[in-house]
Amino acid sequence: MHKLLASAYKEVLLLTRDLGGIAILFIMPLLLLITITLIQDSSFKTINDTKIPILLVDKDGGSVSESIHEGLMSSNSFEIIMSASEEDAKQKVFSGNYQLAIIIPEDLSKALQKKVNSNVEGILAKFGLEEEETIAKTASETDKKEVRLYFDPATQLAFKSSVKNGIDKMISKIETQSIYKAFQEQLGEEDEVIFETESFIAFREMSQTEGDTIVIPNSTQHNVPAWTLFAIFFIIVPLSINMVKEKTQGTFVRLRTNPVSYTTVLGGKTLVYVAVCLIQFALMLLLGVFLFPLIGLPKLDVSGKLPLLFIIATFAGLAAVGLGLLLGTIAKTQEQSAPFGATLVVILAALGGVWVPVFVMPKFMQLLSNISPMNWGLNGFYDVFLRNGNLTDILPEIALLFMFFIFTSVISIVYNEKKNAV
Repeated sequence: MHKLLASAYKEVLLLTRDLGGIAILFIMPLLLLITITLIQDSSFKTINDTKIPILLVDKDGGSVSESIHEGLMSSNSFEIIMSASEEDAKQKVFSGNYQLAIIIPEDLSKALQKKVNSNVEGILAKFGLEEEETIAKTASETDKKEVRLYFDPATQLAFKSSVKNGIDKMISKIETQSIYKAFQEQLGEEDEVIFETESFIAFREMSQTEGDTIVIPNSTQHNVPAWTLFAIFFIIVPLSINMVKEKTQGTFVRLRTNPVSYTTVLGGKTLVYVAVCLIQFALMLLLGVFLFPLIGLPKLDVSGKLPLLFIIATFAGLAAVGLGLLLGTIAKTQEQSAPFGATLVVILAALGGVWVPVFVMPKFMQLLSNISPMNWGLNGFYDVFLRNGNLTDILPEIALLFMFFIFTSVISIVYNEKKNAV
């Protein structure tokens, strides 16, 4: 135990001699967390908080265009700006000034009413109430209309799909109401409502609740665990660099002359750097609890969750340190350890779902994400923050993280023994 503590004390001395590096180790992750959370916060807010300005060219001037305009306004998603011509709207959208332009064609209301009347009369003709020849002639004279949409070339596919689905739903509702109205007119019941046009089947999202309060996930709950893991795993860079320095400066040779095993040396490094990871984690939590509300971001709720959160952070720190020990053992120069370590962290973060959610990845990448320790840690944090999990729920994740630490540490020890035995 004395040797282990002495080894840990040596690591503390090495770290404290580079106060600038220590400051960067703690400050940069905090700045990264604030920046990313501020950027992504709008995507977690309700649609009422942000309105996208779009152009609307109304060539119809009828009931259909009026219904489309009202539908767009009632969605609270868009700020409607009327444009005089299609060409002008097209130019503004393609130049990036607006994300979307909607062009309503001429005589859309008349054409729709004509088509609906034709269909209704065709149905009634089957019952002998109309002349079929007249109906067929009217139907053939009705040309199909189209609402044209111009999107900014830089617009994301998800936004395009959402807009097209919303407009398609509005048009379908308008057509349905027109059909019911035409039937009422044909049946001579214009003053009495005999058809209910409201949707019978509806969708309702069932949110998680705590007592009588609905729990709505926010940007803080998603970003704090994700970017905390990113910061924790970046510990492999200074750790591996310090190990390489010991080799190049002769410190490691002097250590080998003492009756201290390589396992003890790695144990001292593990104690110190896991402590650094936990300090990073504590700072991230303090940021989410106290600073975020002051800058307009949601407050991080950690009530009753701190013990589980620190358990996950501890095992995530062990996994990160184990990877750093392996890299520091294998690397021969700082030029090998620093770029490789930084790149490896970025790759593991991308695979683990820190940047892009795993469920939107291709199937192959989803399978590959299961090997990323960041994915295990992130799932553990989400179990606590978003799913109200308990210790039993996070046992699989912390077990994987601990086995990863054991695996990388054993490889480091075996590799070092074989290298020094030659």
